[in-house]
Amino acid sequence: MAKATGELDRVVGGGRLVTEEDIPRLPYLDAVVKETLRVHPVAPLLAPRLSREDTSVGAYDIPAGTIQSLRGYVNVWAIARDPALWGDASEEFRPERFVGSGVDVKGHDLEFLPFGSGRRMCPGLGLGMKMVQLMLANLLQAFAWRLPDGVGVDDLSMEEKFGLSMPRMVPLEAVPEPKLPAHLYDGPCP
Repeated sequence: MAKATGELDRVVGGGRLVTEEDIPRLPYLDAVVKETLRVHPVAPLLAPRLSREDTSVGAYDIPAGTIQSLRGYVNVWAIARDPALWGDASEEFRPERFVGSGVDVKGHDLEFLPFGSGRRMCPGLGLGMKMVQLMLANLLQAFAWRLPDGVGVDDLSMEEKFGLSMPRMVPLEAVPEPKLPAHLYDGPCP
């Protein structure tokens, strides 16, 4: 959090709110969003796929059109935690792994597929990334965040409920404290 807010302070400052034009100059914020999507994917399984042509996956040959009910699921959650791809610290939240890595969210790197890949990639990718990056940047720039009184970091549970999406089992409670000049909170968001 300190690195992301420090980057915002250096690039944007405290005299104005962050805008969409600032986002390309915030590589650490981009890394935080990517790492969040890696460790906590919105959908743990991509939409089912049906093989339209003969193909092989690992040691399995999948013939085209022989069994229409044969569908393959891509387990994004498991791929994102695979130590062979992400190292021994694959379960840890480390945005630095994306800084300068060139790994993108567009599915070109098969170890990172938060929006799927290819022709069936999520059509909301562009808007979704811009919205998440801008909202996170605004929340980090405009507020200092702390846990409620009596709650420590060790009290937090990062357990998730498995389903179509993966919400936290215990919702996070945090206390925002404004840190920018008061006039910046009066008008509409940029």
